[in-house]
Amino acid sequence: MYSETAAEYGTDSYIRYILDTYSQTLIRLCYTYVHNICDAEDITQDVLVALLKRGRPFDSPEHEKAWLLRTAMNKSKNHLRSGWIKRTVPLEERDSSTDGAEAADAAEKNQVMEAVLSLPEKYRTVIHLFYYNGYTINEISAIVGKKPATVGTLLARGRNLLKEMMIGGFDEDE
Repeated sequence: MYSETAAEYGTDSYIRYILDTYSQTLIRLCYTYVHNICDAEDITQDVLVALLKRGRPFDSPEHEKAWLLRTAMNKSKNHLRSGWIKRTVPLEERDSSTDGAEAADAAEKNQVMEAVLSLPEKYRTVIHLFYYNGYTINEISAIVGKKPATVGTLLARGRNLLKEMMIGGFDEDE
C-alpha cells in the first residue's frame, strides 16, 4: 500500500485528494465519449461513487489512476449503450462568456476538439490521453490494455486523420 498523501483511504481527506487530483481529467475523458458536459459530470460522479464502494486501497498511484481512467471509460461506453440515451435528443450547449480575440481562440480550440471528438473511438481515446492528459505511450498502453506499439500506431493514424480533417493541416513549426 502506498501513501501518496497523508490521506487515509476512504477518509474525507482522501476523497478531497481524489477530487482535486482527478475530477477534471475524468470529466474531460468522459466528455470525449459522450459529447455532453452534463453527462460527463454525471459519469464522473458514478466513477467516484464506485471508488468509494471499492472498499480497499490501491497498490500505487499508477494503479489508482489507471483504475479511475479505465472505470470512467467503461462507464462512458455503458452510458452510450443504454436504451435511455438512445431515446434522448441533446440540447445545444452554449458558451457566451468569450468575446473578441478570446472568441477566436475558443473557436479554434472548439474546432480542434470537434475534430478529435469526431474520430473513431480507438483514435479519440489515445489522442485525448496523450495530448489532453499528457500520458506517455507506455502509460496509455497500461490504461487501455493495448501494446505500446499499437498505441503508437493508433496515435499516428489518429494524427493523420486529424490533419486531413483540419483545413490547411498543421505546421510542424507551430
